[in-house]
Amino acid sequence: MTTDPRYPIGRFIKPDAPDEATITAWRRDIEEFSGMLHASVRGLDEAQLDTPYRDGGWTVRQLVHHLADSHLNAYCRFKLALTEDNPTIKPYIEALWAELPEARTLEVAPSLAMIDGLHERWSAMMIAMTPAQFARTFHHPESQQDFSLWRTLGLYAWHCRHHVAHITVLRASRGW
Repeated sequence: MTTDPRYPIGRFIKPDAPDEATITAWRRDIEEFSGMLHASVRGLDEAQLDTPYRDGGWTVRQLVHHLADSHLNAYCRFKLALTEDNPTIKPYIEALWAELPEARTLEVAPSLAMIDGLHERWSAMMIAMTPAQFARTFHHPESQQDFSLWRTLGLYAWHCRHHVAHITVLRASRGW
C-alpha cells in the first residue's frame, strides 16, 4: 500500500514480457475479482456507498458502476483484437460516464451482476487463449499506441486490485 489515496497499491507497471506465471496470476485476478468486489461493498448502507473514497474522488457507488463500464469496454476490446487485425477501438471519457445520473444514484446490484457475468465470460475466454492470441493487439487512437492483450490483461488485473483497495482503505479508515 502507498500513502497516495489515488493509488493505494501503486501505479501499474507494465513488464517488458510477462512469463506464463504472470499471465496466470493476472487471469486469476480477473477470475476472482467479482468475489473481491462483492466482499468490499458487502454491508455498506446508502450513505456509505455515496461516500467518496478520497477528497475529490468518486463515491463507492460510482466506483462500482465505473468498474462495470470499464471492464465491459476491456472485454469488448479483447473480442475485437481476437477477431480483427489490430482494430482501432472507440475511446470513451470514463469521468463523464461516472457523472451520468445512473452512475451517481442507481443501486450497485445491477453493476455487480454485470461484473459477475462479464468476468465469468472474460475468464472463460482467456483460459482458452494461446500465447499468440495474448500477443494480438488493438490500436488506441488517443495515445496512438498499439496495446497487446497481455498488456491489457495486466492493466485490468491491476485495475481490479486498485479499485477494491480504494473501497477497503476507505472502509478501514472509517471503521466500517
